[in-house]
Amino acid sequence: MKNSKNIGYKGEDVVCRYLIKNDFLICARNYHSRYGEIDIVAENEKIIIFVEVKTRSKNSISSPGSFVDYRKQQKIIKTANYYLMNNPTSLQPRFDVAEVFTETPDDFKNARINYIENAFGV
Repeated sequence: MKNSKNIGYKGEDVVCRYLIKNDFLICARNYHSRYGEIDIVAENEKIIIFVEVKTRSKNSISSPGSFVDYRKQQKIIKTANYYLMNNPTSLQPRFDVAEVFTETPDDFKNARINYIENAFGV
């Protein structure tokens, strides 16, 4: 059995490459506060995004994004507010969810991303 944290980090790597290709600068990964964690914080010239990454194999019973429930959203929002208090910016914040699908738990080379902008709001 593969370590789920390791699979999660590999999924985050896939999303970071995707964001960089789309002209985002990665500001932080696995940003922690007492409220929770944000997988990726990135920005471009207009927005700062807080990204929750969910990685599953293609045969997963439910969509990865369905695991970002209201409670998880609230933790992300509180952590994002904490990040912004400590890293002031004039950029517009946005909350995204990146679903990463793999053929097998080892196959990140052929991973597919479903990137959901504005997945939830404050």
